[in-house]
Formats: sequence, C-alpha cells, structure tokens
Amino acid sequence: MEYAKKTEVTICLGSSCFARGNNKNLEIIQSYFKENDLEDKVDFKGHLCEDECKKGPTLKIGDQVYFGVSPQILRPILDSHFKNK
Repeated sequence: MEYAKKTEVTICLGSSCFARGNNKNLEIIQSYFKENDLEDKVDFKGHLCEDECKKGPTLKIGDQVYFGVSPQILRPILDSHFKNK
C-alpha cells in the first residue's frame, strides 16, 4: 500500500516569534487543520529560533517560508496550500 507524503508545517516557537504572534497563530493553525480534516495529512511541529527574529513570526509549509505572519494573513496562506488539493 502506498501512502501519500505528509506536508511538513513548522512554526517558530522562539521567544521573539512567539511573542510577536505565533502564540495566536499556533491556535489558529491547530483549529484550521482540525476543521479541514487535515490532521492526518500534515506533519505539524514547532521549532526554536532559526535566526530570522527580525522577520518573524515565521511559518514554513513544505519548502516555502513565510515571514511576518500575522493572524490576519494566516488563513489565506493556509488556504493557498491546502484548499482544493
């Protein structure tokens, strides 16, 4: 049996990114995956600082890195990767 590869989604949980919005983004992402039945299709994890603090909060989906991710732009980013796919 062949299994589809999970999409890797990584959120920075370093103190700067966390304080600048990833604390809220974390909850939004978890809710989004649950609402859209994606929990088995993604490998969602947190990591600590990748030395991009000035550009944070950061989010990585697959090979694409997003900087300055606010709760307001998060859902459209997620939709661009996971809707109609």
